[in-house]
Amino acid sequence: MTEKLVIAIDGPSGSGKSSVSKAVARHYGLDYLDTGAMYRALTWYCLDQQVDTSDADALVAAARAFPYLQGTSPDQEVIQVAGIDIRDAIREPRISEAVSAVASNRDVRQILIDLQRSFIAQAPAGMVAEGRDITTVVAPDAHARILLTASEEVRLARRGLQLGGTQNKEQLAAQVSARDAKDAQVTSFTQAAAGVTLVDSSELNFEETVAAVISAVDQQLGR
Repeated sequence: MTEKLVIAIDGPSGSGKSSVSKAVARHYGLDYLDTGAMYRALTWYCLDQQVDTSDADALVAAARAFPYLQGTSPDQEVIQVAGIDIRDAIREPRISEAVSAVASNRDVRQILIDLQRSFIAQAPAGMVAEGRDITTVVAPDAHARILLTASEEVRLARRGLQLGGTQNKEQLAAQVSARDAKDAQVTSFTQAAAGVTLVDSSELNFEETVAAVISAVDQQLGR
C-alpha cells in the first residue's frame, strides 16, 4: 500500500489558494480541505448562538460544541452546521468582519487544528489542505508544502470575485488587509518557512498558477 499524499498550501486572503488547491487536488486524485471555511463556519455558529466574540472562554466553549460537517470533495462543497447549509452564509460581510476574533483565539485554533488533522488522517488517498498555518502547524510534515501569494492589489480583486460582489471596496480592503494583520499575530503565512516553496501568482492567470504549484509539488516529491 502506497503512503497517503499530503499537500499543504498556505497563503494570505485573496491569494487564490482555494481555487488553486481544488485544481491541485483533482490533478493528484486527492481530497480537499478548506480550513478557512472551518473558521468562517464556527464564526457563523457563534453569531447564530449569540456568543460574545470578545469572550475568549465563550468562544472556546462554542468551538467544543461545534456541530460541524464539511465535505472533502474538490468538486462539491458541503459546509453544514447542525444540518443547516451555510455555504453562502459564511461569505457574508458580517462573517468576514467577525472571523478574526474567532481565528485569533489560540485555544479555538488548537481545537480546529486537531479537527483539521483528523480530516487529513481520514482521507483515503491523501489530501490537499489549505489555509494559513497548514505548512507550519497543522501539517509541517506534509510531503509538499507551498506558500501561495500575490500582490495586495491582485488579492483584493480576487477576493471580491470569490465573495461574489457581496462586499464593497472598503469592506474588501478592511477584510483582506486588516484580517491578514490580525491573523499574523497568531500564525505566520506571509513568509515561506524552511522547506516551503514560494509561488507568487501576481503575474499569473489561474491555469498558470495551478501549473506552477503542481510543478513545485512535483519538485518537492522528487518527480
